[in-house]
Formats: sequence, C-alpha cells, structure tokens
Amino acid sequence: MDGQGRTGLFRILGMDKKEVRLARISENEAPAPAFPLVLAVGWAKNIRRGFLLEKAVELGAAGIWFWEAERSQGAPPDQGKDGWERQLVAAAKQCGTSWLPEIRSLGGPRDVIDAAAGFSCRVLCWEHEQTRIIHPDDLTHAGGTVAVLGPEGGLEQKEAQIFQAHDFAPRTLGPNILRFETAAVFLLSLRLWNATRPR
Repeated sequence: MDGQGRTGLFRILGMDKKEVRLARISENEAPAPAFPLVLAVGWAKNIRRGFLLEKAVELGAAGIWFWEAERSQGAPPDQGKDGWERQLVAAAKQCGTSWLPEIRSLGGPRDVIDAAAGFSCRVLCWEHEQTRIIHPDDLTHAGGTVAVLGPEGGLEQKEAQIFQAHDFAPRTLGPNILRFETAAVFLLSLRLWNATRPR
C-alpha cells in the first residue's frame, strides 16, 4: 500500500540489507474518503501521539497537523519522528484501510490559517465558547474541514481571536473540558457517523 488508496500484490524478485526488488502482479485503487477532516492539534511533548495516530487512521482522518501554540512547551519536529509512520501503517493493516492521514508540522496560528486556505469549513474547538455546540454538519463538507484543537492547557485568548478573525467558527464540544485525544476521537467519530448514516 502507498497510503493514498493504492494497494497491490507483488512478487519478491530479490532482496538485500538495503532494498527489496519487486514485480507488480496486480494493483487496486480505493476512492478517497468523502468529507475529509483534518485535525490541527496544538503540540505538547507529553501528548499521547501513538493513540492519536492510531485512532486517526481507524476513524478516517484526512490529516493531523501538529502546530506550535503559546502553551505548547516546545515546537513540533520538522519531520515526523521515526516510528510515526510505522504506527500509521500498523493501524491501517488492523482496520483494513489503504488511506493514511497526512502528518504535518506547522508554526503558530498563521501557519494553520495558511494551510487551511483551500478548505471549505474551518472550526475552532474552544472551551470558552459556551453557546454554539459542534454539529455533525460542521464536519462533513465535500471541500473538507479543518478543526483546531488547543494544546494541554488550552488556547490563549489572542490565539482564539486570530483564528476567529480568519473565519474559524468557534464551537464547544460540550460542558466538560476534554483532553486533546478525547476531543480528537469525538470529532472523528461524529464526522464518520454523519458521513455514513442513512439519509
């Protein structure tokens, strides 16, 4: 599999310590998942990344963008650390998907805003928003949705204001403040339910 919907059956022609030589026997291509959802997650050194990456694959996330927030306690690595791709692939094998989420490292809010420019919906998941609760339709747009999640400790007021000034709609996820991994699973599950339920 290539992580972009293509799977194939190959014959091993030979191998050594550095490479395997293959001959393609057959190839299949699965359509891209409808209603792509990207989670822009505020970076933290102690976040449960393995859990997040696994659930992102199983629940069909289009991408995970780690970004540097005021309370991030460090910047995300420029390149994904060794082992992240192995976790993605292992989760894909377990659940039978041939699509892997895109993993990106971004700077502050401005980088997230720029990266989200081509998406039709932008959502800011913010614990201080008390009136507008997330709706399944917020997460199921053909042009894709980017949902911003703050780091451990939440967003600074000025960060939330920057996102809102660039058309990120603030939404609450309920009465309780959720850990980032709980919020991520909640959003991905809500999107999957809405995308697959009978109409």
